[in-house]
Amino acid sequence: MPKPIRLSAFLLYLFLFPVISLAGPHQAAIASAHPLATAAGFEILEQGGNAFDAAIAVSATLAVVEPSGSGLGGGGFWLLKRAKDGKEIIVDGREKAPLAAHEDMYLDAQGNPITQLSLDGARAAGIPGLPAALAHLAKKYGRLPLLKSLGPAIRHSESGFEVGDSYLTAVKAREKALQAYPASAEIFLDQNATPKPGFRLVQKDLAATLRRLGGSGHAGFYRGETAAKLVDAVLKADGIWTREDLEKYKIVERRPMLGEYRGIRIVSTPPPSSGGVVLLEALNILAAYDLESVDTITRKHLIIEALRRAYRDRDLYMGDPDFIKNPVNRLTSQDYAAGLRVAIRTDRTLPSENLSDAASPALQGDNTSHFSIIDRQGNQVAATLSINQSFGSAFVAEGTGVLLNDEMDDFAVSPGKPNSYGLVGGNANKIEPGKRMLSSMTPTFLQTKDRIAILGTPGGSRIISMVLLAVLDFAEGHGPQSWVSIGRFHHQYLPDVVEYEPGAFGAEAIRGLEKLGHKLKATAKPYGDMQAILWDKANGSLEAASDPRGEGLAIPILAKKPVL
Repeated sequence: MPKPIRLSAFLLYLFLFPVISLAGPHQAAIASAHPLATAAGFEILEQGGNAFDAAIAVSATLAVVEPSGSGLGGGGFWLLKRAKDGKEIIVDGREKAPLAAHEDMYLDAQGNPITQLSLDGARAAGIPGLPAALAHLAKKYGRLPLLKSLGPAIRHSESGFEVGDSYLTAVKAREKALQAYPASAEIFLDQNATPKPGFRLVQKDLAATLRRLGGSGHAGFYRGETAAKLVDAVLKADGIWTREDLEKYKIVERRPMLGEYRGIRIVSTPPPSSGGVVLLEALNILAAYDLESVDTITRKHLIIEALRRAYRDRDLYMGDPDFIKNPVNRLTSQDYAAGLRVAIRTDRTLPSENLSDAASPALQGDNTSHFSIIDRQGNQVAATLSINQSFGSAFVAEGTGVLLNDEMDDFAVSPGKPNSYGLVGGNANKIEPGKRMLSSMTPTFLQTKDRIAILGTPGGSRIISMVLLAVLDFAEGHGPQSWVSIGRFHHQYLPDVVEYEPGAFGAEAIRGLEKLGHKLKATAKPYGDMQAILWDKANGSLEAASDPRGEGLAIPILAKKPVL
């Protein structure tokens, strides 16, 4: 829970940053990871929907056109702000462990993780949350029937669409895994191989599943025909789902994490996402430094040291708040940050191995998906969706078109040992029946007196560091095109390596950081796919930006949707 604010400070805060916006931007903006998803959101706005209806359309369309990143077989977090009353809420659609799950289900007789068992196939899948979240958004926050908001996704899945280079690259990387499952290969491959350019992806079973969801809401996925097909397919493939798992799945509404950095009000995700806590803890550490006046090497060094400490606490303390007590008040307090700063030196780094055994470098994902929306009334959505690794478990439940996640790997499969992202969890994030696994997803709102930002990104464990760099860039007065484009670097405590994308560090920065004791490793390619919006209330402008590393589309528009 956020740290209580003293009454006098709270009244001043309300004066500076009123919670209820009296007037919207009189425009709408959508930034998403795929042009067809952005267009779907505008299509629904044009039909009289609000930002929450558009969020349903974008979420569902991304499930169709960007299957490597998200889908009905996955989950996510939707950060909402309702303009009419200022309500801010997180819709937690995170996946849950099946009721038959247990903490040694991916270990051999010696207690060692069995390679790929938590990553590929039906046994790797948690119970999906995305369909429940879409039904909830329509019922509680939207204006339109769910079936109407799902219309663009149904159309694209049934009629098909020509895939782009991003799809072909993602399929190539997961070709062998997809070949292992006939229903997956039939949909995503062409004659059991990576398709050629011009391939048209048609998903008729998925269209039927979307129609059942649209017609019957929550029950249209978690009960009845879809549920029966899902469970039957999973059990035949050595999975452990039951009808009870699906029937018991519910989304949870949670209070967002609230914080402040140099006059910027920050709203982000609470557990079971670690995103908001790690982001606020790192920013609290950095708040005492004048990052704009120090030299470039010192600035990067301080950011790395803040990330190192915040990610360490993620590994040690965080998990599903319905199962454990997360010490978020302590971790996000200014006093705690001050204590952590004591051990930070500007002339050298403190290696992570001084605190724990270092882990091996691990696979990082470019998967997951994010979108940002603001409508003409000022309703806001920042949503990050995932099925974990690219194409999730690679397993499609036959007859449904639903590609299942492999989010079970986000648990501490073996406490103290790294998962596929190199994150080392403890007992707080151990596998338990019905438990939500810890996440790094960090959809975020930023607010000053005159500026409102809506942003987030995919990127596995690197998500939080990317959002942190964007917040610091916002604090320096830059706009969304800068936030999504700046060079990225990352440290997550273990492995004790500073990862940086090509071009993010010049030769001088590399020499300077290495002199301070940092171990540096360039990534094979750029990473992340940030989608961001800025509403400048002072001049009435609305800007949107889509990460140049991806194929997304970001448009602020007055009346009509883009023509695609």
